[in-house]
Amino acid sequence: MPLQYFCITTINQKSMESLNTQDKEIISVLENYAEGLRNGNIEQLKKTFHRDAIMYGYWDQYLVEGSITNLYDSVARHGSAPHLNTRIEILHKAENIALVRVEYEKNAANKDGMDYHSLIKVNGEWKVIAKLFQTFEK
Repeated sequence: MPLQYFCITTINQKSMESLNTQDKEIISVLENYAEGLRNGNIEQLKKTFHRDAIMYGYWDQYLVEGSITNLYDSVARHGSAPHLNTRIEILHKAENIALVRVEYEKNAANKDGMDYHSLIKVNGEWKVIAKLFQTFEK
């Protein structure tokens, strides 16, 4: 069954207003992530992630593991993703932690895939501490 994709930033203002403050803050972090990918802006991406963030996952059949600098290196290599479409969903949250799924189409390498982001609130600011991902064969 094909997935239905949408960009969370295109939902209407009334829908966004119905979210509580914590949900808005969490979604804002992941919208910043998506915009950083669309623009190929590594500095913008760095605002999304904790300085010690990690990422693990599969780029096609290849395991990528380690520091979030792997993401920054990939963006530097592949550039912007102006046609990136995302769907952002908060799967679960507690007071200072959250798990968010980001489904995407057409990243900078024209791949589709899925991320799971673990977020933590530190000093009043939400940051992604871990990214787990998988790209899909088309």
